[in-house]
Amino acid sequence: MSAVHQQISEWLGVQRLESEQQLIEIVEHRLPVSSISRLLALGFTRAEVETLVISQRTLQHRRARREKLTIDESDRVLRVMRQLSQAEEVYGSRERALAWLRRPHPRLGDRAPVELLNTDTGSRTVEELLVQIDEGMFV
Repeated sequence: MSAVHQQISEWLGVQRLESEQQLIEIVEHRLPVSSISRLLALGFTRAEVETLVISQRTLQHRRARREKLTIDESDRVLRVMRQLSQAEEVYGSRERALAWLRRPHPRLGDRAPVELLNTDTGSRTVEELLVQIDEGMFV
């Protein structure tokens, strides 16, 4: 199991994830709304969560109706967690990882990496940049 899978399973409070297939199943079964509280506990702001995952109003409706997140919302939660985990691995701490995610980067058109996590394409771009940084290609 990769370090990212292990960390995500701890953050979500689920059994140890051994594969991408298990992540897919978690998304398809839809995450509970409590996973939003977990994102906040990891250090993301309410504004970031609202931009990246779900609006506050929609979240309140889901809670009131005791509904789970949608498949798309669940997927976005995992996308954000995956990028935070990868950034933590590269930078060695959550604080440094969050600081990097929020700081505009010239390789991203002077946009902060966190701004790109609302799409799969943007997330892949951030992931590639983290790999390059980890391999010493960029700072």
